[in-house]
Amino acid sequence: MENSIRTFENHKAFNRIYAPNKLTIGLFLPLDLYAGDLTIFNNHTSYIKQIDEKNFGAIWVRDIPLFDPSFGDAGQVYDAFTYLSYLAGQTKNVALGTGSIVLPFWHPIALAKITASLDQLSNNRLILGVGSGDRAAEFPAFGLPFEKRGERFRQILQEFRQISQESFPKINSELAYLNGVDLLPKPVAKSIPAFVTGSSQQSLEWIANNSDGWITYPGATAHKNDTIRLGEKINAWRELIPNQQFKPHMTNEWIELDEDPYFPRTPLRGGFVLKTGRLGLIDLLSEWQEAGVNHAALGIQFSKRPIPEIIDELAEEVLPHFPSLNS
Repeated sequence: MENSIRTFENHKAFNRIYAPNKLTIGLFLPLDLYAGDLTIFNNHTSYIKQIDEKNFGAIWVRDIPLFDPSFGDAGQVYDAFTYLSYLAGQTKNVALGTGSIVLPFWHPIALAKITASLDQLSNNRLILGVGSGDRAAEFPAFGLPFEKRGERFRQILQEFRQISQESFPKINSELAYLNGVDLLPKPVAKSIPAFVTGSSQQSLEWIANNSDGWITYPGATAHKNDTIRLGEKINAWRELIPNQQFKPHMTNEWIELDEDPYFPRTPLRGGFVLKTGRLGLIDLLSEWQEAGVNHAALGIQFSKRPIPEIIDELAEEVLPHFPSLNS
């Protein structure tokens, strides 16, 4: 199954947000930072409906099973697939993405079952970001060795694809034994795009051969020259893709969107957050598009302004420059 060519010309979410030489915009959840009170999320459903109605390309959730205080980041708190399933019933068009599932924690049958179910129930709107995990404290809790996560990542991805895509697959491994049984349902478009996040303990050549796309951090974003390095990284990866097949690249940035449209791109928190006005953001997104980025997932949880106000400004002033596709 690995190294096989998967195409997604009939995949609704894929074609909404990915195309050669185009960049689309999504938003990362949570829209607020969790600080011990879940009631802050009570209004988020209305905000997410707003995102959908304003025609953003995607919403993205993170998979953080356990809270590690040394990281200081609980993510959106809710289980990624449970939350996306709920949001699938509240939205109509927006793609639903994981950014990213910690693949070594999953059994391939369970992952195939839950993703195909969500893909069917959402009308083919699921994009699966997968990573090997970077929070070492979580691995002993799952009874798994942190140092072997790369090998387990490869095996689970391969078996997940077999179970999802093949009719009555035959698997005999230490993880699964399938012979004469099948998974129902299957994904709407026969397969679910699986985007490798970062290196995931794999070589660049392996990612070029076996991913359906690549999610990377952008690096510094304050100056135009910063994006040149990102473009070089994307080009090096794309040169390794067999037959020059189109595979999308996406990246993300946490932003504090200032009311002043002319506020210059200014790194905060050691470069972890970018404070900028909308004109600086448009410049950054344009540079990313020129560098070969196909989708930008923006996190607004560090912004000081009301969430609906930020969504409206992004939708009215930024999104028209980078519209969602086939919408």
